[in-house]
Amino acid sequence: MAEKLLIISPAFHGYCYSIADGFTQLGYDVTVHRYDAFDTVKDKVRNKALYELPSKVGFDGQKAAEKAATTQALQVLEQVQPDKLIVIKADTLGENFWQAVEERKIPYILWLYDDLKRHRYTKDFLRQIPTVVSYARSETENFANAGINAHFVPNGYDPKLAAFPTSRVPEVVFVGSRYDNRETMLLALKDAGVPVRAYGRGWSHHPFDRLRTWELKRPNIPAERDIPLHEAYRVQAVAAASLNVHGLQEGLAMRTFEVPGMNGLQLIDRPDVAEFYEVGKEVLLYQSIDELIELCQHIVADPSWSDSIRLAGLKRSQAEHTFSHRAQAMDTLWA
Repeated sequence: MAEKLLIISPAFHGYCYSIADGFTQLGYDVTVHRYDAFDTVKDKVRNKALYELPSKVGFDGQKAAEKAATTQALQVLEQVQPDKLIVIKADTLGENFWQAVEERKIPYILWLYDDLKRHRYTKDFLRQIPTVVSYARSETENFANAGINAHFVPNGYDPKLAAFPTSRVPEVVFVGSRYDNRETMLLALKDAGVPVRAYGRGWSHHPFDRLRTWELKRPNIPAERDIPLHEAYRVQAVAAASLNVHGLQEGLAMRTFEVPGMNGLQLIDRPDVAEFYEVGKEVLLYQSIDELIELCQHIVADPSWSDSIRLAGLKRSQAEHTFSHRAQAMDTLWA
């Protein structure tokens, strides 16, 4: 009989389902609970009525929402009775949840696929967790030096999420939030004659997106609205190249593996990508705007060169960087 694995995760882009599929391939009977999801109209209305609106008139709606999420997570834990548990982020769940997990004495892993500074957890708390997984090697080393049982498991991609592209669009694309460095970069490419397009509410010229972000002004860059993750996979794959622009974060973003995994051509700003891909043969690295412009011009001018990088990146991704590979790595860590 298959072991029951419960994954408690944020709803964020549905990554939890791709992660779950990786463990299903290992033979687990997997249940996913998204502790912050509001899927139905009824759930969304209830969330606004009980939590969001009270917050606007001085009540602590956030605290009430977190209490409700904790109660629901405890109910799922009781219903599933898992043999093993993976908790992703979940820093808004209350102390009652962690007490219940400890009392059950089941092996569990806390997975941080973002920096600790973006969580509420302290290092003192993490020392009490039997196994902590981080997406960043530098943070894993920092945790280990602080007496935390920490292990490095990088992000990955889901090869089943979208169909392979059958055509190409002669644009350099970026999918994600609009920050100053990203805006400067895309404007520089556009001014250099490189066709560009950005995706996301912060770039979109749509009136609704301008209103909901409280920003009426937008950079003069071709842009589209938010797109779901599977569409982002497709958009980045069909483009002449896809930009991977990191902010102040420790680890490499999901798109590091998603773009080459979909036979896309990745332009990345982090030299540490060399741990996972051969620079110049499987991905392209830039460290200045001038270098980025030169690479983009080369990509447009020499499709056979860029296609060879796509193919090499795809083969490496399929061989080493799927969520199935990440599940295999994590399955050796149960304490």
